[in-house]
Amino acid sequence: LQIQQKRYFVMRIRIQYILIVLCIISIDLSAQNESANSILRSVYQKIQKADNYSAKANIRVDLPFLKMLPINANVYFKKNDKFKVDSKSIAILPRQNFDQLTKMLADTNSFTAMIQAKEVFKELPVTIVSIIPLADTSDLILGRLWIDEKTSLVHKAQMTTKTNVTILTEYFYGAQSAYGLPDKIIFTVDIKKFKIPKSVAADINNTKAKEETKEKQGRITVLMSNYLINKGVDDSVFK
Repeated sequence: LQIQQKRYFVMRIRIQYILIVLCIISIDLSAQNESANSILRSVYQKIQKADNYSAKANIRVDLPFLKMLPINANVYFKKNDKFKVDSKSIAILPRQNFDQLTKMLADTNSFTAMIQAKEVFKELPVTIVSIIPLADTSDLILGRLWIDEKTSLVHKAQMTTKTNVTILTEYFYGAQSAYGLPDKIIFTVDIKKFKIPKSVAADINNTKAKEETKEKQGRITVLMSNYLINKGVDDSVFK
């Protein structure tokens, strides 16, 4: 009987220890989640300072299977998900482009955020925040943001979608950093999975070109200039 009581006592101690450990882990995860959400809210608040803006964009495509001259475009943004890239030529950009970040950060209840690590990027200390959408309807599977907490600026983002496409984006800031608006954006794409407009694909027979090329990645660089912020953008621009 004493042996059984001793075993019961040891088992009870073990169970209590496991429960305490699980409780500590739960508290730590909850604290990390709140800290990550706080960082993301600061980023979103900075972006929200621009109620509207227009800007010039110079788009340079560097894909092994496609040779194009730089393209000039006009970019327009207005709160409530109004965004447009207007160009006389075909502008090739990833689907996860300029406004993806703003839409994603709009509702912190739509995803789970965790601080993954801290590192140095572009000689700046950054915090890597991972984002996992809670809704199955989201095209995004996993997002990772490299954020400078002092300035609330995102310097790099990696988005992985349900179609297994991963887009790596780097942001470079200048005069409009107070609004979280970059002077330069570099998209790095997997050329085997990157889709281009059908009108371009028909001209270059890109399927064969993709198979023949040895390069695995391509780059799309967008240079932004002539920002006009909070000067008003008419709704007719987006029709």
